[in-house]
Amino acid sequence: MTPPAGIQFQPERISYGFIALALVLVGWLDLTVLMLTMLFGYFALEKLAIREQKWLAVFLFVLLLGAAGYGFYSFFHHAVVAVPKIANESIPKILDYAKSKGIELPAPDYDLQSLKQDAVDFVQGKIASVGKYAEVLVRYFVAFLIGVAVSIGLFLNTRVEPEADPETGRDNLYSQTFLEVVARFRTFYQSFKTVMGAQIVISLINALLTAIFLVWNNFPYSPVLAGLTFLFGLLPIVGNLMSNTLIVSVGFTITPEMAFFALIFLVVIHKFEYFLNSKIIGDRIKNPMWLTLLGLLIGEKLMGIPGMILAPVVLHYIKVEASRNRIPAAPAAA
Repeated sequence: MTPPAGIQFQPERISYGFIALALVLVGWLDLTVLMLTMLFGYFALEKLAIREQKWLAVFLFVLLLGAAGYGFYSFFHHAVVAVPKIANESIPKILDYAKSKGIELPAPDYDLQSLKQDAVDFVQGKIASVGKYAEVLVRYFVAFLIGVAVSIGLFLNTRVEPEADPETGRDNLYSQTFLEVVARFRTFYQSFKTVMGAQIVISLINALLTAIFLVWNNFPYSPVLAGLTFLFGLLPIVGNLMSNTLIVSVGFTITPEMAFFALIFLVVIHKFEYFLNSKIIGDRIKNPMWLTLLGLLIGEKLMGIPGMILAPVVLHYIKVEASRNRIPAAPAAA
């Protein structure tokens, strides 16, 4: 059956609609953990492949997952204890320092002691509420395991081809659309590889320099702060604000001067990151700050924290795909 006159089914256009629908379904069905696990897993397997020895890469990948799982559990255990202590020690000192400098509170009739207690209770309550979401954590853990299995399966067999029709071969709408959809997903993975690969390198360098600063100045909770700096560093712009706020708050538990010194150091490190971005990433991912922030906001609303991680990847993917499609020049006026 031939399509009506004036209607043309183009495989490339169908593939763009398909990947747009796939991203919408990932957010709607809460599959972001599964998607991120697949992307990060495949990325790690590619890096671990030595001389194309895929089974060796899988073995190393499983060992790395076990070590990372134990490390994450140990880090989370220490963070659950450390973060409430940081809030309990730093928030009252920050408020007392503000009061000593004559900085007015937002509400003149607000009790300072109540403000301290409310802030501490808020942080402790957020940490304690983790146990209430056991069902959600189990679901995410199952999604993580499925993502690991899928990434290993794709890594061992990267050939994805449609089944050829006995009569038409691959010269048909289904086969050509299938190939275009595969091309779209490969482009999306390349965007993930470009963005997150560079972001991980920058976050590691940032965490290492921060750890040296923290240990050198005898900061309490240095391992936890360095680990959070790395994790927050995976979120562009917002992550730096979160880690900087935490480190400066801990600096106040030492002295106010140390807090300001830490702030200056972190600002210098942040400026150094701009240099790293230009050297490691180059001009391929340069987006206006307002566009990145808008993407982070929409990603968080649709998919939570995983959406914030995926937002720069989606922006880069849209930029790459849009750059490949040239608009024909308008005919010259007679």
